[in-house]
Amino acid sequence: MKYEGKTFAVAPMMDWTDRHCRVFHRVLSRTAVLYTEMVTARAIKHGNRPQHLDFDARENPLVLQLGGSEPEILAEASKIAEDWGYRELNLNVGCPSDRVQGGNFGACLMADPPLVASCVEAMRKAVSIPVTVKCRIGIDDQDEDADLQRFITCVSEAGCSTFIVHARKAWLQGLSPKENREIPPLNYERVYRLKQSRPDLRIEINGGIASVADSLAHLAHVDGVMLGRTAYQTPWELASVDPLYTDEAAPVATRREAVEAMLPYMEEHLAQGLPLHRITRHMLGLYHAQPGGRIWRQILSTEGARHGAGIEVVKKALAAVEEQAARVADAA
Repeated sequence: MKYEGKTFAVAPMMDWTDRHCRVFHRVLSRTAVLYTEMVTARAIKHGNRPQHLDFDARENPLVLQLGGSEPEILAEASKIAEDWGYRELNLNVGCPSDRVQGGNFGACLMADPPLVASCVEAMRKAVSIPVTVKCRIGIDDQDEDADLQRFITCVSEAGCSTFIVHARKAWLQGLSPKENREIPPLNYERVYRLKQSRPDLRIEINGGIASVADSLAHLAHVDGVMLGRTAYQTPWELASVDPLYTDEAAPVATRREAVEAMLPYMEEHLAQGLPLHRITRHMLGLYHAQPGGRIWRQILSTEGARHGAGIEVVKKALAAVEEQAARVADAA
């Protein structure tokens, strides 16, 4: 591999990285590590397990992100997930939303490293697959290198050897989740220093990275990079992952090929009664900043959301994009 041992991942994003999104992302990259939306351990224990856990085998390599703070329930959910076919688990210690804090999980857990360590230890004892942690560089006034080092040391002693670190701290009060992704300043250097001080651990970085190409600069300092909103809102970025990280060609050479690769999947799920827009909503950004991008979004958003919409809507949108692109090319 071009970057031996380095990884590229798409971040877990609530309401975005569902199973249909992940299949689309896998069409664009064979090697990107994909994450589920966060699923609470209690939901797995008490809820609709197929709804929370089902995935398509083509999504692998895939990580299930769990939320929770009760070691016994996390251990039980981890075992269920392993039996379901997941190859890796990730504990969310980074989400700052009020709802997540209300459940006593997410970023607020950074204030209690021994509890996180207990959760990780229980999860690891329950399964044979890797257990990782996604966290922030700090919370509230716990915003120094020493605070992050204490957290990492405590949790690593419980057996966690991989940390995905969002390079912004989180304010637990006063900022919305959106504001917590934008207002606290990025501090990549703190993550770099963490890796320097703990070369025995695998440290991956997340937060504010604008493109797959930009992610490469971080690989001199850390073991991997995770993109979130950029990967979702401009998904064609993912087609550059394999060439840049592995020297292998992308699975598809054009956006048209990406759309065509999704058509059989769409037909399969439409036959099962799934509305078309549940899949195509994840593809709206495919033609971002391209001629015809606006009409692509319009057709999929309006006609694709109608009851009974089928793949003819996608084919219509694709034809409209290419017609617009041809007009632009002729005028040039």
